[in-house]
Amino acid sequence: MRKPSVPAVVLAVIAALALSACGGGGGSEEPPGAVFSEVSTGPTRAATVLDQPFRKPDLVLTDTRGEPFDLREDTEGKLTLLYFGYTHCPDACPLTVSNLALAYQDLSPAQREQLRFVFVTTDPERDTPEELGRWLRGAGSPDFIGLSGDYRTVEAAARSVGVGMAPPTVDEDGTVTATHGKTVLAFFAEDDKAHVIYSGEEATAEDYARDLPKLLRGRTP
Repeated sequence: MRKPSVPAVVLAVIAALALSACGGGGGSEEPPGAVFSEVSTGPTRAATVLDQPFRKPDLVLTDTRGEPFDLREDTEGKLTLLYFGYTHCPDACPLTVSNLALAYQDLSPAQREQLRFVFVTTDPERDTPEELGRWLRGAGSPDFIGLSGDYRTVEAAARSVGVGMAPPTVDEDGTVTATHGKTVLAFFAEDDKAHVIYSGEEATAEDYARDLPKLLRGRTP
């Protein structure tokens, strides 16, 4: 029996509410051109199962070694967790990366080999490949992949999968704030499509630790 679905407009509202400045409390309107699918509610608030999975963004950026990285080609056949954020984020980004790192440590070496976590910066002017690599090693794992590149290219890719973002702004006190959606998208290995999304603010290390073995087997939570 097919699970009851939430109308696509509801997912649009969820995504819009999740779009806020790291460290700030403001929301944002739905990003223009975003693509949303119908969803089914999962067993926890953290996980949302997509009834209409969608492909990874067609995106080529620069990794932390300064080499080109083709998101589709270089993660093909691997469970891929994709997140858009920035290293100077004071709250959501380090929390999300840390939670994923804790869950990643609980996996076997064979399971880790079948998983790719990709962090795409929304603040490429400050997040150089070197800075991004240093931050990911400290906040997450040396195995995590960091990508940077042209802002407009990143923005188009994010919005193609329903993740909104806005150019970094400078506050009166000089603080730079990058607004971005706080969702982790899980693309399955068997078809390279997103089947599950996680709320970066709701998902815990325990949620990921429980769900990753299932996701690696191509099963939804």
